[in-house]
Amino acid sequence: MSVPDYMQCAEDHQTVLVVVHPVGIVPEDQFFQIYKRIAGVSQVSVRDSQRQLYIRYRHHYLPENNEWGDFQTHRKVVGLIAVTTCASAKEWPQTAERFHGQKEVYGSTLYDSRLLVFGLQGEIAEQQRTDVAFYPSYDQCPDVEKRVEDFVESIFIVLESKRLDRATDKSGDKIPLLCVPFEKKDFVGLDTDSRHYKKRCQGRMRKHVGDLCLQAGMLQDALVHYHMAVELLRGVNDFLWLGAALEGLCSASVIFHYPGGTAGRRAARKLNVSQQTDTGKRHRPGAQEVLIDPGALTANGISADTSTEIGRAKNCLSPEDIIEKYKEAISYYGKYKNAGVIELEACVKAVRVLAIQKRAMEASEFLQNAVYINLGQLSEEEKIQRYSILSELYDLIGFHRKSAFFKRVAAMQCVAPTIPDPGWRACYKLLLETLPGYSLSLDPKDFSKGTHRGWAAVQMRLLHELVYASRRMGNPGLSVRHLSFLLQTMLDFLSDQEKKEVTQSLENYTSKCPGGMEVITLPDGLKLPPVPFTKLPIVRSVKLLDLPAILRPHKVKGLLGQNMSTASPFIYSPIIMHNRGEERCKKIDFQWVQGDVCEVQLMVYNPMPFELRVENMGLLTSGVLFESLPAALSLPAESGLYPVTLVGVPRTAGNITVNGYHTSVFGVTSDCLLEGLSDVKTSGCLVEVVPSLPRIQLTTSLPRSASMLQPLSKEELSSSVSVQLFNGESQELAITLENIGTEDIETLELSSKTVSTKDKVYGEFLSWELTDALSHLPLKPGQYVALNINIKVKTDFSGQENLLQDLNDDGISVTGLPISSPLRQVLKPRAESKPVSEAGKGEYNHVKTLEAVLNFKYSGGAGKVEGYYRQLSLGVHVDVEPSVFFTRVSTLPATSTRQCHLLLDIFNSTEHEVTVNAKNNQELVLHASECQRMAIQVDKFDFESLPAREQDSLRFTNAKQLEEERQHAQGSQINSKLGICWTIPSLRRHGEASVEGVLNQLVLEHLQLAPLQWDVAVNGKPCDCDAVAECRAGDAVALEVRLTNRSQSAVGPFALTVVPCQDYQNGVQNYDLQEAVTFIGSNTFFIDTVNPTEHSVCVGALLFLYTGDFYLNIHFQDDSGRRELPLAWFGLPSVHIKALDTPLEAGA
Repeated sequence: MSVPDYMQCAEDHQTVLVVVHPVGIVPEDQFFQIYKRIAGVSQVSVRDSQRQLYIRYRHHYLPENNEWGDFQTHRKVVGLIAVTTCASAKEWPQTAERFHGQKEVYGSTLYDSRLLVFGLQGEIAEQQRTDVAFYPSYDQCPDVEKRVEDFVESIFIVLESKRLDRATDKSGDKIPLLCVPFEKKDFVGLDTDSRHYKKRCQGRMRKHVGDLCLQAGMLQDALVHYHMAVELLRGVNDFLWLGAALEGLCSASVIFHYPGGTAGRRAARKLNVSQQTDTGKRHRPGAQEVLIDPGALTANGISADTSTEIGRAKNCLSPEDIIEKYKEAISYYGKYKNAGVIELEACVKAVRVLAIQKRAMEASEFLQNAVYINLGQLSEEEKIQRYSILSELYDLIGFHRKSAFFKRVAAMQCVAPTIPDPGWRACYKLLLETLPGYSLSLDPKDFSKGTHRGWAAVQMRLLHELVYASRRMGNPGLSVRHLSFLLQTMLDFLSDQEKKEVTQSLENYTSKCPGGMEVITLPDGLKLPPVPFTKLPIVRSVKLLDLPAILRPHKVKGLLGQNMSTASPFIYSPIIMHNRGEERCKKIDFQWVQGDVCEVQLMVYNPMPFELRVENMGLLTSGVLFESLPAALSLPAESGLYPVTLVGVPRTAGNITVNGYHTSVFGVTSDCLLEGLSDVKTSGCLVEVVPSLPRIQLTTSLPRSASMLQPLSKEELSSSVSVQLFNGESQELAITLENIGTEDIETLELSSKTVSTKDKVYGEFLSWELTDALSHLPLKPGQYVALNINIKVKTDFSGQENLLQDLNDDGISVTGLPISSPLRQVLKPRAESKPVSEAGKGEYNHVKTLEAVLNFKYSGGAGKVEGYYRQLSLGVHVDVEPSVFFTRVSTLPATSTRQCHLLLDIFNSTEHEVTVNAKNNQELVLHASECQRMAIQVDKFDFESLPAREQDSLRFTNAKQLEEERQHAQGSQINSKLGICWTIPSLRRHGEASVEGVLNQLVLEHLQLAPLQWDVAVNGKPCDCDAVAECRAGDAVALEVRLTNRSQSAVGPFALTVVPCQDYQNGVQNYDLQEAVTFIGSNTFFIDTVNPTEHSVCVGALLFLYTGDFYLNIHFQDDSGRRELPLAWFGLPSVHIKALDTPLEAGA
């Protein structure tokens, strides 16, 4: 026997062997259809008996194995079922002859046979025969199973008769010597009458009877016979048969202890009721061998009711003893070269028993022994079978890596050089089966969690073999998939040289068959999942970027609350647990806009030792229609973190989720999802896409600024312009707004904001008129509109204290100069010993900076309907150089009570000649660094008439701030009346010089009209300023005094006294004029109480007796007795009257 049956198990000793064989030409599929139905009858209950008969079917069995039937009866073919197709009666004789010829092959051992004929109908088919069954077709044979059961019962009858025949041999009869095929030549010439020979015959026959009893379902009798055979054969050193008797004893004990069988699920036996109830009683590890008296055996065997006796159950070996006896039997088999197959099969049976007992280490010893059993010259197919079975057995005992090793050896054997037609498909299939043993799967997700499992070197070798086998199979797509898997999962274990070789191989394969993300289904149904290259390159973080400041959408404030989530009434809950998945699904607090390019930044690095070219890299999204714009990049070898920006355009509005990215590396297209990348950091991948909005492009007439505004971040401004102006100068900024989007611009708003500065700005820094621009709306795509912005810089023109000190140091007095001595002198050079003066000079030459931001708000299209707009910001940077300074401001009274002289000391801080002029005043020419005084006669101002705005009192809660604002308003009014301007002729530049920040409170008081307004008229003509009233000496002169109350409360009563005098212009004034001036009536006027906004008039008269220049001084006193009013309120004008001679009457 040269071919082992690797599927053998201990319970097979209980079965009878039936061969099912096709006769003639039978289609393979139809034959196996009938064979499966026949094999289904594997266990038959014998009638009128409680015994079971087990049948083992084979559709192919070597006749030479049948010669070992005496050695172990389960190897003997006792039944034959032939299956044939017979279409007509003419073919029947030939079919019958073939059937008889088949029976002759196993004729010496057959108990019975049957012929199943399909397709024959007619007279022959109607004959009633026990050994032949006729059926019209393979599909019309309902009683095949019944026929097989009848056939099995006929076998049982023969088996039982043989058992009884062998069991009832009398001691006087000569017992034949049972032999195995290779022993027959060794027993030629032996003394058959010797005691040793007879004991050998008895022992072998007793063992044979034990086999028959086991097959006949008499387990207890078999145990007794095996025990007796062991004792007899041990005594004569018949080791081969002793091993067989021990193996039979082990098999019977295994059947007793494990009624379900040891072959696993494929051959699991059905338990009858008696076996199920008795199974729990059979596992007695401490059971001993107790032989039953042979006299207890009867010709009919042991009765059924004795099977529960304790003494008889003890004939069964304990589970531990079963293994020991197997070891002993195998050691005896090992003494015989020709018993290698028997030894190998015994090892396999022992391993299956140990697997049930969960004794893996001992099982591995049996398998190790089986590996080294020499079976002679085996064919390649037999070697493959042997290694495959060893692999399955190692897997059965839990030695998965050892199992994978032998499976791989079997795979390599399929493509051995000695095979003319290598079986690469079989090799590939076996290699796939080795993967679990090496902790390897074909799903890359299993390698993304935790530490690496298994030996990476062995796994890489196996993957390389899968790649090679796939290529030899002619399936380059499989090669690409396995090579991609190798590169993705084993990248950390590849050397630099191996990385280069693997990538070169991958590029060669993908040039013929590009790799993709489709699932590959193998012919046996196994599915190979896609392998995305998440490590080529490795992504460390994913960040969704906000749109540029000029493109960001803003929500109208009144609509902000409409989209707020109402999922929870709480602002924050500390018990909310966040995980990485929730962070990825978290909505980002900015929006993208439909139709605009959006960006996602990835931080990646290249782990390869060479430059990595990534092609067609783009975003994977869901939620809205998204057009990804692929990018190509080249990463240097082993680069550090490298920013990569992927862009795309959302084509619809809604919520978009960035699920991952796709790449094409080495010809393999990969879809890398973020949910499978646990090491990737992200602040959220869900963002809202708002409906489309228009876009504006802004161009200006001024040059762009090289540096952005300092207080604002760079991204908040779309652009910035810069200009250099002198203090007080104005500049026009022309702005062009062009619609470069796809939506109409329907609304446009403009506002400005001055960046916080320590320098106070007077007036409007930026001003514009928007009416004309709004008239062009809606602005279609491609159209533009122009807009002018007026830039006017007006900072403080007052000189610093250190500048005044510098001027005084140079010997120039600016505080006590008389009005009649105009100063015109150039500053002298500073002495080097005056560092304070140098610091003062630097302070006064300081260039100030003004910055502001113009905000353009515009909207249109679908975004406007949803309440969104865009904002474009233009930064305006102005460097303000000093032009002129007012170093000192003072006032002098004028001849009129309603006027005064404003004295301004003006300093030219530029390097050019400057001309300064005011309204109705001569020009003042100032050379560089020159200071001159300008006197301006101005009308006093009625500040009380300035409108008091209610919002001022609301805006300035502090009284000091309110007072400063009022002072500013007064200064602005004064400045507008003065109209002081400067001009630099050489540069053709001009501007305004403002006194708003220069005037102090005292000066303002001097410039303010008194609340009580006094008007004096002589003969009905007002007397003010330098006006001289003329009258005739001797004529009555009417004097009228009018009081207008502009204060907030009533004033009076007052008493006014008119005192005349003469001024001799030498410092002497004469008040003794009783003879020159006389009053008509009293020289004292009385004015009653005058309410606010009312007036009172008192009238008197006086007479000049002589000619001359007279002055009338009006003195007054407050008779109210309640409070004293300020003297400034009683500024009555001086009255100058010139008395002339009376002309002579004509003809006098």
